[in-house]
Formats: sequence, C-alpha cells, structure tokens
Amino acid sequence: QVQLVQSGGGLVQAGGSLRLSCAASGGTFSTYGMGWFRQAPGKERDFVAAISRSFGNTRYADSVKGRFTISRDNAKNTVWLQMNSLKPEDTAVYYCAARNVLKSAYVESWSSGGMAYWGKGTLVTVSS
Repeated sequence: QVQLVQSGGGLVQAGGSLRLSCAASGGTFSTYGMGWFRQAPGKERDFVAAISRSFGNTRYADSVKGRFTISRDNAKNTVWLQMNSLKPEDTAVYYCAARNVLKSAYVESWSSGGMAYWGKGTLVTVSS
C-alpha cells in the first residue's frame, strides 16, 4: 500500500505561482497513475490533472489548462503540480492521489472515486 506525503501550498497573490509536491512510499511508484484533485469549501472534490505511469501523458481540467503542469519522476517517487497564473477561484485544498494502472501510457481525467490512495491535502489560497 502506498503512502502519499504532500508538501507545498500556502498563500499567494493572484497571478503568482506555487508548486505542490507529493512523495510516495510503501509501493512501486511506477505502477501508479497519479492525479491531483482539489476541493473548495462547500464543493465536491474535482479533478485537476493526471499523468500516466510512464511517457508523461497528461490530462487537465479545462479550468487549469495552460496554467498548471503535472509532472513526475519515477526515480524520485514524486509527482508535482506546478501552478502558474493563479486565480482566486483556484483556492482549495489540493490532494494528490494514486491508482493502479495496467498500461504504462494510459491516462484519463479520472474521477475521485477511481483513485485508490490519497494524500492528506494541502491548502492553496489565492488572494485577489
């Protein structure tokens, strides 16, 4: 079973940047498709971005396309979410998540219910 430990996040002004990190342990990181989700107060947990096990295939929510970049390093057991041009509506708790994927190049805009393992979340606050 994999454990996911998140870092990064915090308070940033609109237009600024942040990078979230998620370090995995206890499993074979390269067998997991990875995703980032977010949950704003009073709202459901929504898909943000995902990356395949290998080959760097990615998917993004329309609301973050062109601003956010997901990446991973299987040698470091880590996935990142680089967030640029942040907006107040990006304010949320961000979660890293993992799921077993058979095909190394496969990725889609996974639903939160399809993820098997979760980080504890990190708060991102974007001030206007």
